[in-house]
Amino acid sequence: MIYIKGLKKSFDNLNVLEGIDLKIQEGAIFGLAGRSGTGKSTLLRCINSLESFDEGILKVMDVNVDELTDKEKRLYRKNIGMIFQQFSLLNRLTVYENVALPMKCWNYKKEDIDKTVKDLLEVIGIPEKIHSKTRELSGGQKQRVAIARALSMEPKILLCDEATSALDPKSTQEVLALLKRINKDYGITVVMVTHEMAVLRSICQEIAIIEEGKVQTTGTVESIFKDKPLALRNLLGDDQKDLPSSGRNLELLFSKKNMNEPVISQMARDILVDCRIVGGELESYNNDIPGTMIINIEEEHVYKVKEYLDKRNFLWRELVFKGGEAIGC
Repeated sequence: MIYIKGLKKSFDNLNVLEGIDLKIQEGAIFGLAGRSGTGKSTLLRCINSLESFDEGILKVMDVNVDELTDKEKRLYRKNIGMIFQQFSLLNRLTVYENVALPMKCWNYKKEDIDKTVKDLLEVIGIPEKIHSKTRELSGGQKQRVAIARALSMEPKILLCDEATSALDPKSTQEVLALLKRINKDYGITVVMVTHEMAVLRSICQEIAIIEEGKVQTTGTVESIFKDKPLALRNLLGDDQKDLPSSGRNLELLFSKKNMNEPVISQMARDILVDCRIVGGELESYNNDIPGTMIINIEEEHVYKVKEYLDKRNFLWRELVFKGGEAIGC
């Protein structure tokens, strides 16, 4: 669906993208993560041909984007919907008029526009707001309208540029659930640019982390958050600096199968070993790793604890300190 090789982009003397390599499969929900200024949004604008690029290959739906004429680019963009952080709705227009705008620009028949707008407002769940002005809507409702507008041209790809950053947590979950349903029901490929870990965990199937204009790591959500590569640790911040430097620190990886097991208290009873819980998180993931727990144990009990966890088929890894930083091994 989307194939990128050696893509470079600069603005004057500032190199923004320094050799992006990426493959996004048709029908996927793919996350592009990274700190501000790493080139995520610029990459999206290259994908929808709003930005040119200096070097490399960018093929979308088997189309070489850099070979398109201006007229061909206009036709090409019909297949790509775009959702922005600040909604980009026209306040002077009603909900109906905002959703209908792309179709009017392409001279669709009035009856086709009317049916499509009403159908899409049912899809996004706010048909009663059809004649409301956008200033009357909540942030979540505005983003729903923006999604409907992006779907009005029946795109094959939906690009989301920090689409939930301006929303409260409840609205964020509602919008993510809507995007997930759209992906499933219509088979639309969704590319999410975000720096929010909760978004990556709850909706994306695969993610790539961009750092200094390059893709530093890519993989499934489960594998990235389980293995915690350097790029992810850089993105999260060094939140493990405060782990105890004495004893041994083990990170337990919970799955749906064992997340409700009282493993720590059971272990203490079974092998008579005490431990301290010193960190971790228990947040739902899209796939099969609901969270982690970090325990600290005395050196003399390490082998016994590891053997116990292995017998219980518990996934774990030891965190060791290198250069003052906790690294999994």
